[in-house]
Amino acid sequence: MSHPTTLDQGIALDARGIRFEGGPQLVLCASLFYFRLPREQWRARLAQVRASGYTCVDVYLPWNFHETAPGRWSFEGRRDVAAFLDLAQEEGLYVIARPGPYICSEWDGGALPAWLGLDPQLRVRQHEPRFLDRVTAWFDQALPLLAERQYPANGPVIMVQLENELDFFDCEDRTGYLTALRDQAVRHGITVPLIACSGQGDLEGATGDVPGVVPACNFYPDDDSPHIEPEVRRYAELLAERDLPLLITETNRRHRTLRRLLASGASLIAPYLQSSGWNFGYTPSAGNWGRPGNLMSHGYDFGGYVSSTGTERPEYAEAQILARVIDTLGPRLALATPTGPHTPVTTDFPTSSSPSALRLDGGGRLLAVPHLGTRTGTGTGTGAGTGTGTGTGTAVVNGVPVAVAADSCPLMLVDVPLRPWGHDGTLTLASADLVAAGEGALVFSSEVPVTVVVGDTRVVIPAPAAGAPRRATAAGLTLVALAPADAVRLRSTDRNGTVRLDAPAPARHAPAPVAVRRARRRADTAPERAAGRHELPPTLESLGVYRGRGTYRTTTDLTGVDELLLVGAADIVDLSVAGRARPTIADFGATRRIDVREATGSVDVEAVVEIWGHANFDDARLPALRLGALRGLGTLWTVRETADVSALWSVHGHWAGRPAPLRELGGWSSTRVGLPVTYTREIRSATAAALHLKGVVEPLRVTVADSEPHTVHAEDPWVLLPAGTHRVSVTLPHHPSGGGLRAELLGLDPVTDWTCSAQDDDQLTGFATEATPGQEVLLPLALAPGEEAWLDVDLPASHGGLLLRPDGTQVRVTGWAGGECVGRVWAGDRPDFSGGDANVLWIPPGWSGLTLLVRGAAGPEVPELRTLWLESSD
Repeated sequence: MSHPTTLDQGIALDARGIRFEGGPQLVLCASLFYFRLPREQWRARLAQVRASGYTCVDVYLPWNFHETAPGRWSFEGRRDVAAFLDLAQEEGLYVIARPGPYICSEWDGGALPAWLGLDPQLRVRQHEPRFLDRVTAWFDQALPLLAERQYPANGPVIMVQLENELDFFDCEDRTGYLTALRDQAVRHGITVPLIACSGQGDLEGATGDVPGVVPACNFYPDDDSPHIEPEVRRYAELLAERDLPLLITETNRRHRTLRRLLASGASLIAPYLQSSGWNFGYTPSAGNWGRPGNLMSHGYDFGGYVSSTGTERPEYAEAQILARVIDTLGPRLALATPTGPHTPVTTDFPTSSSPSALRLDGGGRLLAVPHLGTRTGTGTGTGAGTGTGTGTGTAVVNGVPVAVAADSCPLMLVDVPLRPWGHDGTLTLASADLVAAGEGALVFSSEVPVTVVVGDTRVVIPAPAAGAPRRATAAGLTLVALAPADAVRLRSTDRNGTVRLDAPAPARHAPAPVAVRRARRRADTAPERAAGRHELPPTLESLGVYRGRGTYRTTTDLTGVDELLLVGAADIVDLSVAGRARPTIADFGATRRIDVREATGSVDVEAVVEIWGHANFDDARLPALRLGALRGLGTLWTVRETADVSALWSVHGHWAGRPAPLRELGGWSSTRVGLPVTYTREIRSATAAALHLKGVVEPLRVTVADSEPHTVHAEDPWVLLPAGTHRVSVTLPHHPSGGGLRAELLGLDPVTDWTCSAQDDDQLTGFATEATPGQEVLLPLALAPGEEAWLDVDLPASHGGLLLRPDGTQVRVTGWAGGECVGRVWAGDRPDFSGGDANVLWIPPGWSGLTLLVRGAAGPEVPELRTLWLESSD
């Protein structure tokens, strides 16, 4: 299917690359999100990206950040995305806007509003009218803001991304869905290229192959893999067949890897996440990072070149050097096309299995030679070396030995005409990054000796040191080698090789952390909003809580009951039965058995359920991690009886004949390993029941009567059954060395008559920001499980903000400052966290006051907030 490539509004895309601003552009793009930064810091962060040499930022627009409740829109304050886009233009940056509707971004629900799940007929990310109606309402708000700020007329927006990594999701009609999104964008006057990124290389799965939607690629390889180049080149070739450039909309952050992508043909390189930020309030997701239920931290930081607090890391200087190379080569590099290496290269260090090269416009080649190790080898070859030395390796390029620093990827130039820089002749070989070129002088950045061949004249320039440039001459040219620390400060170069450097940035020394042991404890607690009586526990979203928490209370008879069964609870559940707090439950919908043998008669049951983030990824292993899944207590059952039903299953499959043999579940013996065997039997229960398949290793399929098969797996090996007689079939691959599979049937009665109350994030924030007197307390502060303390804490002034590190056991701490929830920290036994430092809260500069909600959680230790450590983030 053909795709439009040349657009009449000033931007052109074709197999040679991207053209705008009157010429070809190779674009370095950094992710920078307005919704993860204080508004007061937007301009400084944008300027910081521009100073890194990157020319573009990509910006998600989270739907549920702007539609805070159904039909309630906000584009003010930190939500003023239009102001952010205008600032980007003022700072000289282009923008790739990503309005979704789904964004992932480890953000609450992937930005899909939580209330969408209240409509059982609405199916998210599908070509389905109910969902598309809600998307239309969002696009009607967001797309006009983008259309008004498109390049070249009125703003910086050069591309608009539709959806996000749709090839990860089971979308039934990709073409219809992407067509609907494209048509809405066109209706709103979007004329810049519309793109859709593939998360795992399925271009059609990401775009539906819809005309007018340009496929882009996200690559997250192992930085040390020797096989990055051939994978990337394959996509460059596939897209070139459509006369399109390779746009890499997300990738790793290390510039050694980014250089390999550039040399493999990428015209846009957008590492995610170069400029880090913060998940304020209740916005982090509950997502899938290998372990179901993994939570995102308050800090949103994956090691990019700028930390969450704005500190520039070593990769920032790497960005500046790469940007200088791109600027120096200019259109010759922007119009380059991938080619085979054609330049013999051998190395004594681990390198790419298939190095990439670019044919530069106007002649010559750029060759990327990655050193993937920290040790040099003892022989030569194109594969991985296993040497014994340290520091510098040797590559032989066109028969010329050159030095290559460990953990680097120099962009070497081969047979490049020098005429564009005012010199007759050819740069036959340069082993280091060319960071500046002018009439009479070439400047290179390197930490090892630099080999330069001009025509037939070879010069080896000794390794420069910081503050000590090295110079040489060849064929009338002055050659200068700068240490990388000097290359990033290069301001100008004279014809004679004299270099002028900007002054180095002053060193910053953070003061030692300070312990805060005094606080004021409020006598009152945040009021609850009554949410009525309900036969069964309702979802929090049905009570109007999209972010926040709710409390469920009932009284039930536990006479003769040894255990309860909790089904579908999410996210974080503090359960108390008969006045005894149970360890915090964070199973994200998985079924949980709860021992209550010590309780008898009529007892009180209370559950406080906190939303810690709706799923941002569709993880089928746990019910609450499905995209669009709702939050709440789920259903609580009393277990009235249990029975082992592991025996008397009839066997179907392999050579099992008729009549069907009777065996224990999983007990059929066969030499056909891995082929499916089906076990069937009748299950009878006078009440609702739960079938527990114990010992599940590999996923298996369960069919009840004529229903659709249900997948059961180790994370949630349960099947709920209504009262009655059911023919149950279990299909599993034959696994003779697997564990024993057992089946247990639990007879259930529902726990009913619940009284509910709710506290959404607005209520909690309102209470936290009220001026309320309190009694001074000294830390440590001991709490009972389930007990809460509201603490007001005095903070010193800070130019760059403060990091607060609560030190304690079995406590969850939520913080508010400046009228906004800054985030949450969990000290002690807790689920897995990903992202940045999960143990700190950041109070931005100028955000006055600090109020903490500290809640004790039952667990292996007594809940206690020992102290609060303050660290300057200046």
